Amino acid sequence: MEGVLWYLLASSRGGETRARILRAIDERPRNANQLADDLGFDYTTIRHHMDVLMENNVVEKSGDEYAAVYLLTDQVRANWETAEEVLDAVESDAEGE
Repeated sequence: MEGVLWYLLASSRGGETRARILRAIDERPRNANQLADDLGFDYTTIRHHMDVLMENNVVEKSGDEYAAVYLLTDQVRANWETAEEVLDAVESDAEGE
């Protein structure tokens, strides 16, 4: 999981956006529309990043398709200390730009 988090959040294109999404979901589960509104992104941008995060077992959906909320997976929760380390590094890099 550590390698996946570093790759998805700190090394690949869109990592900073995925880091913001992960922080928002950690704060409280949300659906794609809520994430788009709260973070100021287009709905399709959020859906793209959610698909990437789901394919890598970082988040999972709960509920029906339209209003499904996204939650962190048990695997990410079990590795949350590492996730925090990666998120802090990404946020620090973003502040330095």
